[in-house]
Amino acid sequence: MSKPKIDDATGVETVGHEWDGIEELNNPLPRWWLWTFYATIVFAIAYCVVYPAWPLLDRATAGTFGWTSRGDLDHEMKAEASRRAGLLAELDKRTVEQIAADPRLRRAAIDGGRAAFKVNCIQCHGNGAAGSAGYPNLNDDDWLWGGDVATIHQTLLHGVRQPGDDATRMSQMPAFGRDGILTPAQVQDVVSHVRVISGQEKPSGSSQRGAEIFAANCVACHGAAGEGGRAFGAPKLNDAIWLYGGDRKALTQTVTNARYGVMPAWGSRLDPVTVKMLATYVHSLGGGEEAPASAAPDPATAAN
Repeated sequence: MSKPKIDDATGVETVGHEWDGIEELNNPLPRWWLWTFYATIVFAIAYCVVYPAWPLLDRATAGTFGWTSRGDLDHEMKAEASRRAGLLAELDKRTVEQIAADPRLRRAAIDGGRAAFKVNCIQCHGNGAAGSAGYPNLNDDDWLWGGDVATIHQTLLHGVRQPGDDATRMSQMPAFGRDGILTPAQVQDVVSHVRVISGQEKPSGSSQRGAEIFAANCVACHGAAGEGGRAFGAPKLNDAIWLYGGDRKALTQTVTNARYGVMPAWGSRLDPVTVKMLATYVHSLGGGEEAPASAAPDPATAAN
């Protein structure tokens, strides 16, 4: 066995490796580093003993502490549910009108409704509730059936054209073109008239003919000036807000084949308090209206 080589400059033996004349010194590890390394080994062994660590076929080792992240989450969820129990019970006893009139309950309901909206509603109405083609924008003040909190609550409870719910919002526009009520030329005339009253086109011979057709077929629901009718869920036609689009192609499709959007009846999917919080949140978005002065509370709504 050869004698270790000693570096002349430092007096330390080398490990025998050389790279282009540079040799590696066999200096001992710093004592503090060595003890830190030993401590990490001890800590790792202790961790594996007291916490779940080693994966098995269908579970992990339990650990002597019996701790699990799932159990910790369950504990936190129960603590949060206990903290909120009193508030939820209070919301359950109040009508949506009473919640809206109480600043403390309204703030709590808006916070809860915002969370419920992100879970249940953004898929159609979008994260900011701005909607898209066929899905209403909940931030504006154009409401098919009304925008006060009680009406919004009723819509949420029973949905729109929801099969199996007798109290659902229901309206049906005739398919004027598909069912042969109007000819394709008459459909285009009606479209011209709608685009005129919505400020998108100037009057023309087509729109004048369309006005006569509109008066004979459409005013019963949409109103003489296209102001809409909430009793029928008929949209306004004389503004710039459109559910399916206000260009000629979209309007032609609507008049020809009609539309039949459906919204779930959330009263059968969510608990009553969550539906109230959703109604309060939607009402707070900017387009919410005050309840009509003559409107009496709906006994069915108040009971929820």
